[in-house]
Amino acid sequence: MNFVDKGALTLPVIVCAVAFVITAAIGPAVIRYLRKMKFGQKILEIGPKWHMNKQNIPTMGGFMFIIGIAAAVAAGNLLSGGFSVSSLAILGLSVAYGAVGLVDDYAKIKKKENAGLTAKQKLVLQILVAAVFILVLFLESDGLPKIWLPFTDKLLPLPWPLYIVFAAVVIVGADNAVNLTDGIDGLAAGVTLPVAVFFTCVGIARGDLGVTIFAAALAGGLVGFLIYNFNPAKVFMGDTGSLFLGGAVAGLAFACDMPLILLLVGLIYIIETLSVILQVTYFKASGGKRLFKMAPIHHHFEMCGWGEKKIVLIFSGVTILLCLLAYFGALAPIL
Repeated sequence: MNFVDKGALTLPVIVCAVAFVITAAIGPAVIRYLRKMKFGQKILEIGPKWHMNKQNIPTMGGFMFIIGIAAAVAAGNLLSGGFSVSSLAILGLSVAYGAVGLVDDYAKIKKKENAGLTAKQKLVLQILVAAVFILVLFLESDGLPKIWLPFTDKLLPLPWPLYIVFAAVVIVGADNAVNLTDGIDGLAAGVTLPVAVFFTCVGIARGDLGVTIFAAALAGGLVGFLIYNFNPAKVFMGDTGSLFLGGAVAGLAFACDMPLILLLVGLIYIIETLSVILQVTYFKASGGKRLFKMAPIHHHFEMCGWGEKKIVLIFSGVTILLCLLAYFGALAPIL
């Protein structure tokens, strides 16, 4: 199916619009409720000093795009006249990770500090959620799972034991990587938006209804959320939102049998994660020296004098270019 075909574009445009309108419309009510409940963000003292003025800005705002996306996915399935298992499976994975984030956010609020679940607790929950999603993939499969190799038309079959380990590592890794990217106003949403558009185009081009519906809903929900989250932010998505987005990105990649494409379209997420790993490793190896002024790397650029808007626009711009490379370069042999 050609992605520029007008008929092919109708459903994703409607789904995207539904997610946008619902997310944007419920935004003020969600923000008022979070303020009423005193669900405010606690800022680490070791962070950039100018972040302290963000103290108590409502968090857990990811609820607004989760609701918008879920409603749009339901609408998309109804309008298509069919039933897309993949769109619901990706939504289920995302919502389950959002629930893990909700527990983490609530724990932070109860403790009145920027530390909720322990790293071990969060990891165990993330692995369990990934295991359920992989089980769904297994039940829906009709043979050995296959992974597409970028820039080729080859599919690499993997034995299920190896695939299960690989999928669990990638899904949990992607979820945490997106979570780390959520550090300044609009960054996680701004970087994930072009990824959502990319997967929408992939879904349309391949005639994959489930991927098309969910990715279009994701794009619309993020645009609606950025109205309130772009600098200066009126609300933060919290782990509720960022872990949802991590699940969404990973779910879309595996639904397309394209987890390796995340090396391109998700490069910003990877760089953010590597900056933390390198910082911690170098700090321990050097006896207390730092490789970056602060990690994740978006804070390093802040400490170098970059404004939040500049960082978001550059990181999002890089992601747009990588998504174009992925679509017109890496995917060219199979589209």
